[in-house]
Amino acid sequence: MCGIFAYLNYLTPKSRKEILELLVGGLKRLEYRGYDSAGVALDSCDGKDIAVIKKQGKVQALEDEILKNEKLDFDETTLSHVGIAHTRWATHGVPSEVNSHPQRSDIEHSFVVVHNGIVTNYKEVKTLLQHRGYCFESETDTEVIAKLVHHLWTQHPNYSFRELVEQVIQQLEGAFALCFKSKHFPGECVATRRGSPLLVGIKTKTRLATDHVPILYGKDDFPLKAKEGDTAPQDHRPHGRGSDLPIIPRSDSTSEFQPLEDKEVEYFFASDASAVIEHTNRVIFLEDDDVAAVKDGALCIHRLRRLMDDPHAREICTLKMEIQQIMKGNYSYFMQKEIFEQPESVVNTMRGRLNFRDDSVTLGGIKDYIPEIKRCRRLMLIGCGTSYHSAVATRQLLEELTELPVMVELASDFLDRNTPVFRDDVCFFISQSGETADTLMALRYCKGRGALIVGVTNTVGSSICRESHCGVHINAGPEIGVASTKAYTSQFISLVMFALVMSEDRISLGNRRLEIIEGLKNLDNLIREVLKLDDKVKELAKSLFQHKSLLIMGRGYNFATCMEGALKVKELTYMHSEGIMAGELKHGPLALVDDSMPVIMIVMRDPVYVKCMNALQQVTAREGRPIVICEEGDKETIALADRVLEVPKTVDCLQGILTVIPMQLLSFHIAVLRGCNVDCPRNLAKSVTVE
Repeated sequence: MCGIFAYLNYLTPKSRKEILELLVGGLKRLEYRGYDSAGVALDSCDGKDIAVIKKQGKVQALEDEILKNEKLDFDETTLSHVGIAHTRWATHGVPSEVNSHPQRSDIEHSFVVVHNGIVTNYKEVKTLLQHRGYCFESETDTEVIAKLVHHLWTQHPNYSFRELVEQVIQQLEGAFALCFKSKHFPGECVATRRGSPLLVGIKTKTRLATDHVPILYGKDDFPLKAKEGDTAPQDHRPHGRGSDLPIIPRSDSTSEFQPLEDKEVEYFFASDASAVIEHTNRVIFLEDDDVAAVKDGALCIHRLRRLMDDPHAREICTLKMEIQQIMKGNYSYFMQKEIFEQPESVVNTMRGRLNFRDDSVTLGGIKDYIPEIKRCRRLMLIGCGTSYHSAVATRQLLEELTELPVMVELASDFLDRNTPVFRDDVCFFISQSGETADTLMALRYCKGRGALIVGVTNTVGSSICRESHCGVHINAGPEIGVASTKAYTSQFISLVMFALVMSEDRISLGNRRLEIIEGLKNLDNLIREVLKLDDKVKELAKSLFQHKSLLIMGRGYNFATCMEGALKVKELTYMHSEGIMAGELKHGPLALVDDSMPVIMIVMRDPVYVKCMNALQQVTAREGRPIVICEEGDKETIALADRVLEVPKTVDCLQGILTVIPMQLLSFHIAVLRGCNVDCPRNLAKSVTVE
């Protein structure tokens, strides 16, 4: 949902223009997380106030507004500066400038804050503050946070900025990531998270003295520089005073910490690594209730209380992402690029795991847990939206190869029902971002009941990734388009590989395993063949884009394709679309069929072929004009179709990967023809961090 980006330069000369370009550039990388409005806050020209610029609409509108601002001296250079920025996906209050972030504490901009998430008790806090004389100008829950920190500052003027933020988050309930700036604490930035993602990027001209930042508790003093002779803190070093050492770059010629005053450093706070990768690949992923504070160029991480399994320090990770991965390249849209990346993304998902020489499959992330999983009572696959559909797509194969009961659950409904979960259950939590709020809450519910938790995500360092006992990284690469495409096919393949691992010692299933592995071996080439249908799909879209509704029917392995295809059409084109189980056609949906209702049917020569043909004949008997997705050369099926898209044949359980791609292309082309924003559909955001 919203995107946070903040930039702090210490002893690093930057003009105001460069700072604004950094902030706006960061927002553009995060725009898939929210595009209702955007805003920035930075020091005013006199350095005594904070300039806040906000604009309804996309980040480009904000950039245009900044360039028109005559009060800003773009050429002025500063050695040290803090700027925070935000792109919003509206939850509380309609999209507008007054509801945009940053939100302020008062008209003097004493404190400003950017926020991702929802504060569930904001009404109670707002009532308290109103009784204290505060007046509110927006409809947001975020304004409560800005005014609360100001209220605490008036009550405790001797508190440090970090201590004020610690007091604030103790009063808040819900999920949030926050980044604060204040004119009373110039040059300082404080950030914290609970349930929403946030990371810190670090950029220095010389290498860092340590790959870890110590975690502190309580009210330890903030160090301004390291003592002479101090060495880098180790994981086993005790907490408390003396271990509170800043990150300080050092030269290659010495192992000692250097005085802070002569070292340049830049910090980036962001909701997503895609916003910082063009500046640095060194990041720290913050955990829930971490409070990261930067003062005089030193970064420290504090926690309110110590938990039993708390590590001694936060590791500084090196990102493997490349800047080219988050660029559009020669494509007009990110979604289009990601659809056409699928031949490579499916190979990347299998790389290092599927050995075609000896037909073995190794999933390193869950290898040690396989014996325990084989002894479980049942498998539970839990996700939302597209991730849920990937679970539906592979359920039949998992049941076949594991011979275990497999439940597939929508995370939100799973929580609503307080579903019974037992210690001998294995629960898979599937999420592209690894931050999906419903899925994360379901994970914690199952973990609290003793189940084994397996995460299936596309984002290293995400909350689901960190809170799972084990997991599979789908390795699809960054996905910027809000409508998921390549993540779906990579999730699909990851679950297929899990089924292959679970059946590796079953002699009776040996031939079936080899058939599937052979299908995976040639899958990338078959996807390339399907992508050649793009022009034909585009022509089909021209005949459909003016319709108001679209029915997509199938059964068996391809029912998930129907649901996923219908979701893509709804997301991108705003048309009504419904994925229908073909077996249920005669129990109601057949009433919708006539000569003007567009119907797409997926008919493959698999175990349910005869049943699908019966459904196809029922549609044609009611004057329906079905568009059929079928196997190449299937003349019997083609004879009953009004129009047809032929895809290559593969193993029945993998056919859903090939049949979903025409649906991805169709939704894309219809959206373009209808003038919709393909990468940023209205009302939607990529990483849904609210329930």
